[in-house]
Amino acid sequence: MDTIPEIGLVRLLVGFVPVVAAIALLIRFSLGAWHGLYATARMLIQLLVIGYVLTYIFEADQPYIVLLVLLVMMAVASWIALRPLAPRTPSRYAIAFAAVSASGLLTLALVTQGVLSLDPWYDPRYAVPLSGMIFSAGMNAVSLAAERYDAELSGGVLPADALPTALNAALIPQVNTLLAVGLVALPGMMTGQILAGVEPLIAVRYQIVVMCMLFGVTGMSAAAYLVLVQRLEIPVNQTHGRA
Repeated sequence: MDTIPEIGLVRLLVGFVPVVAAIALLIRFSLGAWHGLYATARMLIQLLVIGYVLTYIFEADQPYIVLLVLLVMMAVASWIALRPLAPRTPSRYAIAFAAVSASGLLTLALVTQGVLSLDPWYDPRYAVPLSGMIFSAGMNAVSLAAERYDAELSGGVLPADALPTALNAALIPQVNTLLAVGLVALPGMMTGQILAGVEPLIAVRYQIVVMCMLFGVTGMSAAAYLVLVQRLEIPVNQTHGRA
């Protein structure tokens, strides 16, 4: 297996050339560079921090640390999922947490134990990255479903009709990804494995599992949120926006 090329500091700086170009365009068209600079700086800091955190988690190799990481992921993902709604009420957060965590943990258990047969079951080198992908997908699905459901109700649509519309909206990005994979783009996990020297057909198998995993958790998370909201008759807030 070929060793993936190491990216030194100078070469890493070269990777920022497209960022500089984008910032220059923002300034050229009087759009302001602050948001681009802030987002880039935040990305850099977050990735550096998570690099150190993951190194610690992998070296510690303890189940309670992995479980704590999963809990933090679910809590944060559920909070961010309700970002389009204002206000984010405790009841809505509880529902979002239930939807993201139940569907996410079920999917994670199926993949880590049914597909990969991890030993130990909490192997952080697999469980943590897979959890990140799973809970992120569930977060986005709940966010899209919640925003569309409330928008439909605000427009006078009955809850029974708003639910399928919102569920369909939540699934659009993932369905588009399924249709485009291999034709428009090579997914990140598959690309990373190929760059690391893994045989393409082996990388494809892993990517198939990931795509199925993400599609499933997207549908389950969105559906769970919508069903719980409808059954508990959470009133819709007429004001929408970012909290």
